[in-house]
Amino acid sequence: MSGFDESAKLWFSGRYIDWKDANIHVMSHVVHYGSAVFEGIRCYNTPKGSAIYRLQEHIQRLFNSAKIYRMKIPFSFDEVFDACVQVVKINGWEDAYIRPIAFRGYDSLGVAPGKCPIEVVVGAWHWGKYLGDEALAQGVDVRVASWNRLAANTMPALAKCSANYMNSQLIKQEAMADGYVEGIGLDTNGHVSEGSGENIFVVTNGELLTPPLSASVLPGITRATMFTLAEELGLKLREANIPRELLYIADEVFFTGSAAEVTPIRSIDRITIGEGHRGPVTEKLQTRFFEYVNGELPDTHGWLTYVTKK
Repeated sequence: MSGFDESAKLWFSGRYIDWKDANIHVMSHVVHYGSAVFEGIRCYNTPKGSAIYRLQEHIQRLFNSAKIYRMKIPFSFDEVFDACVQVVKINGWEDAYIRPIAFRGYDSLGVAPGKCPIEVVVGAWHWGKYLGDEALAQGVDVRVASWNRLAANTMPALAKCSANYMNSQLIKQEAMADGYVEGIGLDTNGHVSEGSGENIFVVTNGELLTPPLSASVLPGITRATMFTLAEELGLKLREANIPRELLYIADEVFFTGSAAEVTPIRSIDRITIGEGHRGPVTEKLQTRFFEYVNGELPDTHGWLTYVTKK
Protein backbone atom coordinates (compact mmCIF):
# COMPACT_ATOMS: atom_id res chain seq x y z
CA MET A 1 0.00 0.00 0.00
CA SER A 2 1.28 3.46 0.83
CA GLY A 3 4.46 4.57 2.55
CA PHE A 4 4.99 8.23 3.38
CA ASP A 5 8.44 9.69 2.87
CA GLU A 6 8.79 12.13 5.75
CA SER A 7 11.91 13.61 4.21
CA ALA A 8 9.81 14.86 1.29
CA LYS A 9 8.62 18.37 0.60
CA LEU A 10 5.08 19.39 -0.20
CA TRP A 11 3.27 22.50 -1.37
CA PHE A 12 1.26 24.29 1.35
CA SER A 13 -0.76 27.28 0.15
CA GLY A 14 1.97 28.64 -2.08
CA ARG A 15 5.09 27.52 -0.22
CA TYR A 16 7.23 24.40 -0.48
CA ILE A 17 7.81 23.13 3.05
CA ASP A 18 9.14 20.04 4.79
CA TRP A 19 6.66 17.19 5.27
CA LYS A 20 7.02 17.32 9.07
CA ASP A 21 6.10 21.01 9.13
CA ALA A 22 2.77 20.57 7.30
CA ASN A 23 0.52 21.12 10.31
CA ILE A 24 -2.90 22.65 10.91
CA HIS A 25 -4.64 23.70 14.12
CA VAL A 26 -6.90 21.09 15.74
CA MET A 27 -9.70 23.68 15.80
CA SER A 28 -9.61 24.11 12.03
CA HIS A 29 -13.01 23.88 10.39
CA VAL A 30 -12.03 20.83 8.32
CA VAL A 31 -11.26 18.74 11.42
CA HIS A 32 -14.74 19.22 12.83
CA TYR A 33 -16.93 19.30 9.72
CA GLY A 34 -15.03 17.43 7.00
CA SER A 35 -14.95 20.56 4.83
CA ALA A 36 -12.36 19.50 2.25
CA VAL A 37 -12.25 18.47 -1.39
CA PHE A 38 -9.38 16.51 -2.86
CA GLU A 39 -7.96 14.47 -5.72
CA GLY A 40 -5.84 11.36 -6.12
CA ILE A 41 -3.54 11.39 -9.16
CA ARG A 42 -0.89 8.97 -10.39
CA CYS A 43 2.46 9.82 -11.94
CA TYR A 44 4.00 7.01 -13.99
CA ASN A 45 7.62 6.31 -14.91
CA THR A 46 7.54 6.07 -18.71
CA PRO A 47 10.33 5.55 -21.26
CA LYS A 48 10.11 9.27 -22.05
CA GLY A 49 10.19 10.40 -18.42
CA SER A 50 7.88 10.81 -15.45
CA ALA A 51 4.33 11.61 -16.57
CA ILE A 52 1.21 12.54 -14.62
CA TYR A 53 -1.99 10.88 -15.85
CA ARG A 54 -4.84 13.23 -16.81
CA LEU A 55 -3.71 16.04 -14.52
CA GLN A 56 -5.85 18.61 -16.34
CA GLU A 57 -9.04 16.65 -15.67
CA HIS A 58 -8.15 16.01 -12.04
CA ILE A 59 -7.53 19.67 -11.27
CA GLN A 60 -10.74 20.62 -13.06
CA ARG A 61 -12.66 18.16 -10.89
CA LEU A 62 -11.00 19.64 -7.79
CA PHE A 63 -12.22 23.10 -8.74
CA ASN A 64 -15.66 21.73 -9.61
CA SER A 65 -15.92 20.04 -6.21
CA ALA A 66 -14.90 23.25 -4.49
CA LYS A 67 -17.48 25.23 -6.44
CA ILE A 68 -20.28 22.88 -5.41
CA TYR A 69 -19.32 23.44 -1.76
CA ARG A 70 -18.96 27.22 -2.18
CA MET A 71 -15.23 27.06 -1.52
CA LYS A 72 -13.31 29.73 -3.40
CA ILE A 73 -9.85 28.30 -4.00
CA PRO A 74 -7.41 31.24 -3.57
CA PHE A 75 -5.05 29.94 -6.25
CA SER A 76 -5.50 29.71 -9.98
CA PHE A 77 -5.99 26.50 -11.89
CA ASP A 78 -2.48 26.87 -13.32
CA GLU A 79 -0.91 27.40 -9.88
CA VAL A 80 -2.42 24.19 -8.48
CA PHE A 81 -1.60 22.33 -11.69
CA ASP A 82 2.03 23.47 -11.52
CA ALA A 83 2.28 22.61 -7.82
CA CYS A 84 1.39 18.98 -8.65
CA VAL A 85 4.16 18.85 -11.23
CA GLN A 86 6.73 20.55 -9.02
CA VAL A 87 6.08 18.40 -5.95
CA VAL A 88 7.07 15.33 -7.94
CA LYS A 89 10.00 17.13 -9.51
CA ILE A 90 11.57 18.64 -6.38
CA ASN A 91 11.38 15.31 -4.59
CA GLY A 92 13.16 13.64 -7.49
CA TRP A 93 10.60 10.87 -7.88
CA GLU A 94 10.05 8.89 -11.07
CA ASP A 95 6.58 7.74 -10.01
CA ALA A 96 4.22 8.95 -7.31
CA TYR A 97 0.68 9.25 -6.05
CA ILE A 98 -0.25 12.93 -5.81
CA ARG A 99 -2.81 14.33 -3.36
CA PRO A 100 -4.02 17.91 -3.85
CA ILE A 101 -6.52 18.94 -1.18
CA ALA A 102 -8.37 22.20 -0.48
CA PHE A 103 -9.89 22.67 2.97
CA ARG A 104 -11.39 25.22 5.32
CA GLY A 105 -8.78 26.19 7.87
CA TYR A 106 -8.56 27.92 11.25
CA ASP A 107 -10.61 30.98 12.18
CA SER A 108 -13.87 30.07 13.91
CA LEU A 109 -16.16 27.10 14.46
CA GLY A 110 -19.77 26.55 13.54
CA VAL A 111 -21.41 24.82 10.63
CA ALA A 112 -21.26 28.02 8.59
CA PRO A 113 -17.56 28.44 7.76
CA GLY A 114 -17.52 32.19 8.35
CA LYS A 115 -14.08 33.61 7.61
CA CYS A 116 -12.20 30.31 7.74
CA PRO A 117 -9.48 30.53 5.08
CA ILE A 118 -9.27 28.05 2.24
CA GLU A 119 -5.92 26.29 2.43
CA VAL A 120 -4.53 24.21 -0.44
CA VAL A 121 -1.95 21.48 -0.02
CA VAL A 122 -0.29 19.21 -2.58
CA GLY A 123 1.58 16.21 -1.22
CA ALA A 124 2.88 13.06 -2.90
CA TRP A 125 4.25 9.67 -2.00
CA HIS A 126 4.98 6.25 -3.46
CA TRP A 127 1.89 4.03 -3.58
CA GLY A 128 1.78 0.53 -4.99
CA LYS A 129 -1.24 -1.30 -6.35
CA TYR A 130 -4.23 -0.09 -4.35
CA LEU A 131 -5.98 -3.46 -4.08
CA GLY A 132 -2.83 -5.59 -3.95
CA ASP A 133 -0.04 -6.61 -6.31
CA GLU A 134 -1.80 -9.79 -7.47
CA ALA A 135 -5.14 -8.08 -8.03
CA LEU A 136 -4.55 -6.86 -11.59
CA ALA A 137 -4.37 -10.42 -12.94
CA GLN A 138 -6.10 -12.58 -10.37
CA GLY A 139 -8.89 -10.22 -9.33
CA VAL A 140 -10.27 -9.44 -5.90
CA ASP A 141 -13.01 -10.82 -3.67
CA VAL A 142 -15.66 -8.25 -2.73
CA ARG A 143 -19.06 -8.06 -1.09
CA VAL A 144 -22.15 -5.94 -1.53
CA ALA A 145 -22.25 -3.56 1.42
CA SER A 146 -25.07 -3.26 3.90
CA TRP A 147 -24.51 0.50 3.68
CA ASN A 148 -26.05 2.40 0.76
CA ARG A 149 -24.27 5.15 -1.11
CA LEU A 150 -25.41 8.73 -0.56
CA ALA A 151 -29.01 9.46 -1.45
CA ALA A 152 -29.76 12.05 -4.11
CA ASN A 153 -30.09 15.59 -2.78
CA THR A 154 -28.44 14.81 0.55
CA MET A 155 -24.74 15.22 -0.22
CA PRO A 156 -23.47 15.82 -3.76
CA ALA A 157 -21.90 12.64 -5.12
CA LEU A 158 -20.34 14.54 -8.02
CA ALA A 159 -18.02 16.33 -5.57
CA LYS A 160 -14.96 14.48 -4.31
CA CYS A 161 -15.45 15.69 -0.76
CA SER A 162 -13.71 14.33 2.31
CA ALA A 163 -16.99 14.09 4.24
CA ASN A 164 -18.41 11.72 1.60
CA TYR A 165 -15.67 9.25 2.45
CA MET A 166 -17.13 8.53 5.88
CA ASN A 167 -19.66 6.50 3.88
CA SER A 168 -16.76 4.91 1.98
CA GLN A 169 -15.05 3.99 5.24
CA LEU A 170 -18.15 2.16 6.45
CA ILE A 171 -18.29 0.17 3.20
CA LYS A 172 -14.56 -0.61 3.17
CA GLN A 173 -14.20 -1.51 6.84
CA GLU A 174 -17.28 -3.74 6.80
CA ALA A 175 -15.89 -5.62 3.79
CA MET A 176 -12.44 -6.05 5.34
CA ALA A 177 -13.90 -7.19 8.67
CA ASP A 178 -15.68 -9.97 6.78
CA GLY A 179 -12.55 -11.04 4.92
CA TYR A 180 -13.12 -9.23 1.63
CA VAL A 181 -10.81 -6.75 -0.08
CA GLU A 182 -13.50 -4.23 -1.00
CA GLY A 183 -17.21 -3.49 -0.87
CA ILE A 184 -19.77 -2.44 -3.46
CA GLY A 185 -22.37 0.13 -2.45
CA LEU A 186 -25.89 0.25 -3.84
CA ASP A 187 -27.79 3.48 -4.33
CA THR A 188 -30.95 4.14 -2.36
CA ASN A 189 -33.03 2.55 -5.14
CA GLY A 190 -31.10 -0.70 -4.79
CA HIS A 191 -29.11 -0.28 -8.00
CA VAL A 192 -25.35 -0.82 -8.17
CA SER A 193 -23.47 2.41 -7.47
CA GLU A 194 -19.71 2.00 -6.93
CA GLY A 195 -17.03 0.69 -4.62
CA SER A 196 -15.76 2.60 -1.59
CA GLY A 197 -13.26 4.37 -3.83
CA GLU A 198 -13.74 2.96 -7.32
CA ASN A 199 -16.20 3.02 -10.19
CA ILE A 200 -17.55 -0.32 -11.39
CA PHE A 201 -18.10 -1.91 -14.81
CA VAL A 202 -20.01 -5.05 -15.76
CA VAL A 203 -19.56 -7.21 -18.87
CA THR A 204 -22.69 -9.13 -19.86
CA ASN A 205 -23.83 -10.61 -23.17
CA GLY A 206 -20.97 -8.96 -25.01
CA GLU A 207 -21.79 -5.48 -23.68
CA LEU A 208 -20.12 -3.24 -21.13
CA LEU A 209 -22.33 -1.50 -18.59
CA THR A 210 -21.55 1.08 -15.92
CA PRO A 211 -23.92 2.89 -13.55
CA PRO A 212 -25.00 6.41 -14.56
CA LEU A 213 -23.84 9.43 -12.56
CA SER A 214 -27.37 9.65 -11.12
CA ALA A 215 -26.68 6.39 -9.21
CA SER A 216 -24.62 8.31 -6.62
CA VAL A 217 -21.47 7.88 -8.69
CA LEU A 218 -18.33 10.02 -8.63
CA PRO A 219 -17.45 11.06 -12.20
CA GLY A 220 -14.21 9.10 -12.24
CA ILE A 221 -11.33 10.14 -14.46
CA THR A 222 -10.43 6.52 -15.21
CA ARG A 223 -14.13 5.81 -15.69
CA ALA A 224 -14.13 8.40 -18.46
CA THR A 225 -10.99 6.81 -19.92
CA MET A 226 -12.85 3.49 -20.26
CA PHE A 227 -15.35 5.12 -22.62
CA THR A 228 -12.53 6.24 -24.89
CA LEU A 229 -10.72 2.91 -24.75
CA ALA A 230 -13.89 0.91 -25.35
CA GLU A 231 -14.54 2.89 -28.52
CA GLU A 232 -10.96 2.34 -29.68
CA LEU A 233 -11.27 -1.40 -29.09
CA GLY A 234 -14.69 -1.71 -30.71
CA LEU A 235 -16.48 -2.57 -27.46
CA LYS A 236 -20.06 -1.56 -26.71
CA LEU A 237 -20.25 0.52 -23.54
CA ARG A 238 -23.25 2.33 -22.11
CA GLU A 239 -24.53 3.72 -18.84
CA ALA A 240 -27.43 1.80 -17.30
CA ASN A 241 -28.98 1.08 -13.94
CA ILE A 242 -27.58 -2.27 -12.82
CA PRO A 243 -29.56 -4.52 -10.47
CA ARG A 244 -27.55 -6.21 -7.74
CA GLU A 245 -28.24 -9.72 -9.00
CA LEU A 246 -26.78 -8.93 -12.43
CA LEU A 247 -23.39 -8.76 -10.71
CA TYR A 248 -23.59 -12.45 -9.85
CA ILE A 249 -24.40 -13.67 -13.36
CA ALA A 250 -22.17 -11.22 -15.25
CA ASP A 251 -19.37 -12.53 -17.43
CA GLU A 252 -16.90 -10.03 -15.93
CA VAL A 253 -16.91 -7.24 -13.36
CA PHE A 254 -14.08 -4.80 -12.71
CA PHE A 255 -13.23 -1.65 -10.76
CA THR A 256 -11.61 1.49 -12.13
CA GLY A 257 -9.99 4.43 -10.40
CA SER A 258 -6.82 6.48 -10.29
CA ALA A 259 -5.68 4.41 -7.31
CA ALA A 260 -7.24 1.07 -8.34
CA GLU A 261 -6.42 1.58 -12.05
CA VAL A 262 -8.26 -1.33 -13.77
CA THR A 263 -8.80 -4.17 -11.27
CA PRO A 264 -10.89 -7.28 -12.03
CA ILE A 265 -13.34 -8.74 -9.51
CA ARG A 266 -13.24 -12.53 -9.19
CA SER A 267 -16.06 -13.03 -6.69
CA ILE A 268 -18.92 -11.08 -5.15
CA ASP A 269 -20.61 -12.32 -1.96
CA ARG A 270 -18.67 -15.61 -2.39
CA ILE A 271 -20.19 -16.11 -5.86
CA THR A 272 -17.56 -16.65 -8.55
CA ILE A 273 -17.74 -14.15 -11.41
CA GLY A 274 -17.15 -15.71 -14.82
CA GLU A 275 -14.10 -17.97 -14.67
CA GLY A 276 -12.98 -16.54 -11.34
CA HIS A 277 -10.12 -14.44 -12.70
CA ARG A 278 -9.51 -11.56 -15.11
CA GLY A 279 -11.71 -11.92 -18.18
CA PRO A 280 -10.83 -11.10 -21.81
CA VAL A 281 -12.67 -7.77 -21.98
CA THR A 282 -11.14 -6.56 -18.73
CA GLU A 283 -7.73 -7.66 -19.94
CA LYS A 284 -8.07 -5.77 -23.23
CA LEU A 285 -9.07 -2.56 -21.46
CA GLN A 286 -6.44 -3.00 -18.75
CA THR A 287 -3.69 -3.64 -21.29
CA ARG A 288 -4.63 -0.63 -23.40
CA PHE A 289 -4.88 1.55 -20.26
CA PHE A 290 -1.37 0.64 -19.13
CA GLU A 291 0.00 1.07 -22.63
CA TYR A 292 -1.14 4.69 -22.52
CA VAL A 293 -0.17 5.58 -18.95
CA ASN A 294 3.20 3.85 -19.23
CA GLY A 295 3.98 5.72 -22.42
CA GLU A 296 4.08 2.62 -24.62
CA LEU A 297 1.57 4.13 -27.06
CA PRO A 298 1.68 7.65 -28.50
CA ASP A 299 -0.22 10.08 -26.25
CA THR A 300 -2.82 10.88 -28.90
CA HIS A 301 -5.37 11.94 -26.26
CA GLY A 302 -3.10 14.37 -24.42
CA TRP A 303 -3.46 12.46 -21.16
CA LEU A 304 0.15 12.72 -19.98
CA THR A 305 1.83 15.75 -18.40
CA TYR A 306 5.57 15.18 -18.28
CA VAL A 307 7.39 16.19 -15.12
CA THR A 308 10.77 15.28 -16.58
CA LYS A 309 11.73 14.13 -20.03
CA LYS A 310 14.44 11.65 -20.88
